[in-house]
Amino acid sequence: MPSSVPRTAAVSALVATALAAGLLAGSSSASAAEVRIHGIQGSGRISPLVGTPVADVPGIVTGVRTYGSRGFWFQDPNPDRDAATSEGIFVFTNAVPTVAVGDSVKVSGTVTEYVPGGATSGNQSLTQISSPKITVVSSGNKLPAPVTISAKSVPAAYAPKGTAATGNSINGLQLKPRSYALDYYESLEGMNVRVGTSRVVGATDPYSELWVTVKPSENANRRGGTVYGGYDDQNTGRIQIQQLAPAAEQPFPKADVGDVLSGSTEGPLDFNQFGGYTLTARTLGAVTGDGAKPETTRAQRRDELAVATYNVENLDPSDPQEKFDALAGAVVKNLSSPDILALEEIQDDNGATDDGTVSADATIAKFTAAIVAAGGPAYEARTVDPENKTDGGEPGGNIRQVFLFNPERVSFTDRPGGDASTATEAVRQDGKAGLSLSPGRIDPTNAAWKDSRKPLAGEFTFRGKPVVVIANHFGSKGGDESLVSHHQPPNRISEAQRHLQAKAVNTFVKDLLKIQRSADVLVVGDINDFEFSATTKALTADGALYPAIKSLPAPERYSYVYQGNSQVLDQILTSPAVDDFDYDSVHINAEFADQNSDHDPQVLRFRP
Repeated sequence: MPSSVPRTAAVSALVATALAAGLLAGSSSASAAEVRIHGIQGSGRISPLVGTPVADVPGIVTGVRTYGSRGFWFQDPNPDRDAATSEGIFVFTNAVPTVAVGDSVKVSGTVTEYVPGGATSGNQSLTQISSPKITVVSSGNKLPAPVTISAKSVPAAYAPKGTAATGNSINGLQLKPRSYALDYYESLEGMNVRVGTSRVVGATDPYSELWVTVKPSENANRRGGTVYGGYDDQNTGRIQIQQLAPAAEQPFPKADVGDVLSGSTEGPLDFNQFGGYTLTARTLGAVTGDGAKPETTRAQRRDELAVATYNVENLDPSDPQEKFDALAGAVVKNLSSPDILALEEIQDDNGATDDGTVSADATIAKFTAAIVAAGGPAYEARTVDPENKTDGGEPGGNIRQVFLFNPERVSFTDRPGGDASTATEAVRQDGKAGLSLSPGRIDPTNAAWKDSRKPLAGEFTFRGKPVVVIANHFGSKGGDESLVSHHQPPNRISEAQRHLQAKAVNTFVKDLLKIQRSADVLVVGDINDFEFSATTKALTADGALYPAIKSLPAPERYSYVYQGNSQVLDQILTSPAVDDFDYDSVHINAEFADQNSDHDPQVLRFRP
């Protein structure tokens, strides 16, 4: 969502809550009359005058926002010499502002700290003046020269670390803008800034925003993105771009990763809930270049088994036929019709309608028909319907994993009895590891899967050899703090459930390998976590599995783009016997403004 989330009178209550929680620093009750903007901003994240009335603060209006969070930015044309103190600030008017860019104004009001997303979000706060009284002194004034944000100006280190004494919060620390990127951006909060010609690293989204990097060589890949390779490597050059003009008046440009935002983009530096530091452009550069193109993976050879995983983003029969056709066309053309396809986010037959429906037969039939119409094989399907409203996702949607397989190339070993609550077990079948129920769910009553999708296991045969595939959709990252949290490192509370889920799957795989060490087992799906994460380490514990995406060069390891970071969420992991394979992360969605899903599918080919 955009930064234009309405602020109301509840702001005061929110700040009071934050103060009580120790998130914000309070000020003395002394009058702060006749202060200047840098005195309000101070040399830390929290104003030394928070909660204090100020009078006749002078400055030049540099940007006006007439929608959403309505107000304006103004800046002192006579800065101090302290690099840590910002010379700009946002004035929250609530109503449509009556000032114009270039006005010289004096503002009286109360200094507040607004926390986008609320005090419990972990977000940093935005220093602002609320309940303002505004006097326009003159109009048509020259704006303060913008500060250029560049590869040279942004430090390489991302953020200082919080301490145990402050609960890992950096709110009380003095800014070091020459040492840390977050401190540098905070020292410019509310100021008129610019970026020059910059590469797009996050495509235009439905909320009229995109991401660029001012550091072209920072973890770059050949397709134009910036790869997220570790918790201590946060890609400091990323910055979000929005525009001040409403989209109805000035359409926002459509850009894909690898395109270029050319020329000068200039405006106030905001801070919002959905991306942190954001250049709210008064003047916006032009999108140029020839960005990334959708990839096509090679077809499997006759003796290769191709297994793919694809999150199709809440697919149900109410979606337009165009979405089914586009997804189906990608399966046939871009994925070269894999032999086995594990789908995530297949919804029930009436989607988000919450009436107790759990069957996805109509969804699957519509999708497989679209694949045939696109020239692909007549896939057969296997799945296990969930219990109503127990697996998370969109309310009423009852998302689940589904196996599609090409019966001309592979057969499915049906062992009946699997249902939403009955667990499949690792068993010996004809001297080899197999499943007691196929398709079946792994440990579905385990608390690890509460309000989350249970793993779907299936036993297949290719050229006479059994292969076990486990399709997963682990718990989402919902509730985690953002990279720009005032906690450094940010709290990642969602990990706890994924760690338990990974342990359960790892245990099941090890049960199979105890029966047959040479068993061909693939764990696939939307793991919702990085290849370097503790979740992946739990999945691979004791050598049971290998994250196949690590077979790719580091710059090619990604399946999702979030806030300008190209990162791994979707994975295929292999048992030790699957030691000679060809892996491809097929980039057809995540880098593009026009998406059929927000995930890129993954394909692995091997000879069982």
